[in-house]
Amino acid sequence: MVGRVHPFTEAFVAAVGATAPPHAPLVIPWPAPGNPAGFISFDRFAPWLSFVSSLSLRDSIPLIVVAKFARAQKLMLLGWIDADLIKAAELVGLSTLELALTDRYGPRAAAKYGNDSFGHLLKYMVHHDDLTDAKIEMNQRCGGGSVVPLLTGDRKPSLAEIRNAAAHGDPFDGFLWAGMLELIRDLIEYAYRDFVPDQV
Repeated sequence: MVGRVHPFTEAFVAAVGATAPPHAPLVIPWPAPGNPAGFISFDRFAPWLSFVSSLSLRDSIPLIVVAKFARAQKLMLLGWIDADLIKAAELVGLSTLELALTDRYGPRAAAKYGNDSFGHLLKYMVHHDDLTDAKIEMNQRCGGGSVVPLLTGDRKPSLAEIRNAAAHGDPFDGFLWAGMLELIRDLIEYAYRDFVPDQV
């Protein structure tokens, strides 16, 4: 069974859970089986905690990547208090994805495309590491979906463009991207699917 990293301390969970949210319920866009444009709703903190925790990375992935992704999960959990913080979680998640892909593909992507920019790293996954929509766990969970064009740039905005817009202060970047942290988690885990941690 795949081990998952627990990203939160008990004190952090208690502090967030003790804060009464200014909303009821928390509703976010998130792909669902048969409905990739669906919404999910949380009217209690415990299910929200369980949901955000379920996005955790495998414990076999390098600690630096896991720790950075856990930071995104912490921000997402704080979305219980203010849903706007989920946008910050998306940006941290995307920077974690870039870190992971640079680790796994950086020199090879640079050799193929001239540099290891985020957009080229994403393309490398598809064109040179055999990533297809059928291999993305979120698509499997939802019974289909089309993510690959988002990675290759055939759909606009591409994932690289979404990251760049968020990082450089796009004034119109106000809405949540459905399933973003789940997609990031799945892409990181795909990149590290054959990774064997050093045994000490």
